[in-house]
Order: sequence, then C-alpha cells, then structure tokens
Amino acid sequence: MVISATLLTGAAPPPTPAPTVEVNVTGLRSAKGQILVCLTTNPKAFPDCSKDKGSVRMAVKAADAGDFAVHAPATGTYAIAVVHDENSNNKMDIAIFVPKEGFGFSRNPAITVGPPSFKSASFAVAGDMRQSIKMKYIL
Repeated sequence: MVISATLLTGAAPPPTPAPTVEVNVTGLRSAKGQILVCLTTNPKAFPDCSKDKGSVRMAVKAADAGDFAVHAPATGTYAIAVVHDENSNNKMDIAIFVPKEGFGFSRNPAITVGPPSFKSASFAVAGDMRQSIKMKYIL
C-alpha cells in the first residue's frame, strides 16, 4: 500500500501564485515618456497610490505600454489608475487644476469633475485576468 508523503507529513500544498492582471492601454497620443501605473485595493488611496503601502506601483515605457502585466499581491477587489507621464518627471502635470497629461482607469468609467470613485473603477481579481484602459487627454 502506497501512502502519499503529503498525507504522512501533513505538509501544506504549495502556495497559489499571485494573480496577474494583463493591462491593455489604448489611445496614447505619443510614445514619449512613460506610463505610471497604480493598482490598489484601498478606496482612500485611489487614484494616488502613494498613500497605500500595499499598492503596486510601476512605470512602463510608453513605447511598450500597449500590453503589460501587473502582479496583484492577492485575490481581492482592485482599481487601476494610469498616467501618461510624457516628460518622465514621475508625476501628473497639472495646469490650473486640469491635467496636462493623459490618464485612464480600469473599467473606463465616465469622467466628469475629478477622478472617478474607486467603486466605479474597481474589479474583482480571483485569478489571472485582463483589463483594457482607454487613455483620455484634456489638454
């Protein structure tokens, strides 16, 4: 009779790998600069992830930003914000309260005054998935 070593030792199964969110960005007006990416589960830290230590922040060259992957720390409800940082100064440039650079959000919510709510941009991550984000430019 053969008994599995896992049953005898009580060893836990290997951990499940963190989910991957494949992101497709469309509508970039140029290949200059970089795309700043923010993935967060914290509604109070959206869309600026700097207030969320558990967020995933990364920069992707704009020339390579058509498709890229973001690794979510775990399953959960997330929202993504992206900024087309055309001058690569690691921030969104503003002119009289209006963004000078492009931006976009997961689920492509309607933009009125200010950024969308976390709820309107959020999506559930239970495994690998895909989000398409259309860039918007005001100036």
